[in-house]
Amino acid sequence: MKLTLDGITKRYGSVVANDSISLEARAGEVHCLLGENGAGKTTLMNVLYGLSRADEGRILIDDKAVDFDGPADAIAAGIGMVHQHFMLIPVFTVTENVILGAEPRRRFGALDTARARRRVSELSNQFGLSLDPDALVEDLPVGVQQRVEIVKTLYRDARALIFDEPTAVLTPQEVAEFFKIVRGLTASGKAVLFITHKLNEVLEIADRITVIRHGKVVGEADPKTTTTREIAEMMVGRPIGLNLERAVAAPGEVVLDLDRVSARSRGGETLLRELSFNVRAGEIVGIAGVHGNGQTELVELVAGLAPALAGEVRFLGSDWTEMPPRDRHRGGLAHIPEDRNGAGVASPLPIFENLVLDSYYEDRFSGRFQIHWDRVLTEARALARRFDIRTPDVRNPADSLSGGNLQKLVIARELSRPVKLIIAAQPTRGVDVGSIEYIHKMLIEQRNAGVAVLLVSTELDEIIGLSDRILVIFQGQITAEFESRSADRAQIGLAMAGMRAVGMDHMRGAIG
Repeated sequence: MKLTLDGITKRYGSVVANDSISLEARAGEVHCLLGENGAGKTTLMNVLYGLSRADEGRILIDDKAVDFDGPADAIAAGIGMVHQHFMLIPVFTVTENVILGAEPRRRFGALDTARARRRVSELSNQFGLSLDPDALVEDLPVGVQQRVEIVKTLYRDARALIFDEPTAVLTPQEVAEFFKIVRGLTASGKAVLFITHKLNEVLEIADRITVIRHGKVVGEADPKTTTTREIAEMMVGRPIGLNLERAVAAPGEVVLDLDRVSARSRGGETLLRELSFNVRAGEIVGIAGVHGNGQTELVELVAGLAPALAGEVRFLGSDWTEMPPRDRHRGGLAHIPEDRNGAGVASPLPIFENLVLDSYYEDRFSGRFQIHWDRVLTEARALARRFDIRTPDVRNPADSLSGGNLQKLVIARELSRPVKLIIAAQPTRGVDVGSIEYIHKMLIEQRNAGVAVLLVSTELDEIIGLSDRILVIFQGQITAEFESRSADRAQIGLAMAGMRAVGMDHMRGAIG
């Protein structure tokens, strides 16, 4: 299949989201589409998948113009889309999710479950997806759920697949497996359109690269000859610092001190086991580990969102073990949650309300019987300017913001007041390179100002690039500690997998 977008323009009122965009996806290749949040990538893919109609331009399949009234038309034409946020029903099996809406039938309309299971197994084996047709989706890791989404498209005979931020929630190990799957798809003659923010991944997986900025194609690049810096500068239209300089840390007093803390997951499993470490003023302590080793439970414990089974949490010497979240907030804690959509914002509410979700009750915003919304609006507009939240109006709903701007909203709310401890959980997950640079600068500025920062990230480059100390978490325990300036990626990776490297004498070992 050759899939062509010819002069696609899409407007929303006075905003031109796509401005005469033209590109091609060809059978047997991966075409990566890059751009900052809000550049128009997802809008373009929605047009291609029939979720939106272009105001101008054409879609062509094998040089023949097609017209889509909805996703069903795109699917019938051989186009499949794997969305960033999976479209799966958790309580259904893999097979039930795959065939939903396209169920095979026997005589008299009876559902042919056996044929459906066979077909799911065939597709899984053909493309190396390793799926159990009878497994419940809610029991599957994120990386395996993504495979279910891929089989959904293949089951409907997709010849071109769109992947929207496919690695945003995957671990490094899952990314490597996913790339093998993508190469298997292109080897079988599929065309792949791949939207991502991760520049290193682009150079690894792409056959061709197209960059869009402010809704326009601004350039193309050959992954064999270009560099991440060149692509980043094309995306944002200016020189960009991928490796931020930071002075050597001068840690002060202990701000956060965890002493032999244990905690359970929401499912009742004990995931933190007698964990001990501290974070000092003026340093960034990075928690490295494969997703699912207790990071979420650690963050919720420190934020006061989950109780400790045992042990003690101390903040500047005071016992915080049973302190409520609001009191921790008042005491100087800032929390950037790992799931900005589910825990960081109330998406339907306006941006200005989201900016005061943790402070609306303060005297500066609230009188005896009501909130002074004029003061809230004034503060929200100031924060939008200060933290570069790009929106036409802070009265727009939060879900109108791109991922990077939504993350800036959370950061603006948390860091617009004096704080002593920042918990930054996956702070750059799913955001573009310009927003990553901005967020990293903010964390370093806070550290330089004497704030203690606990950074939790599955991005090893982020951990090494920002942290002064690196702690590795494995099966709910801190199993190794590294000084970041002498840290070795291979050794950290082995520790993340629960192994010890030969010659790891400089490693401080288990603490707690």
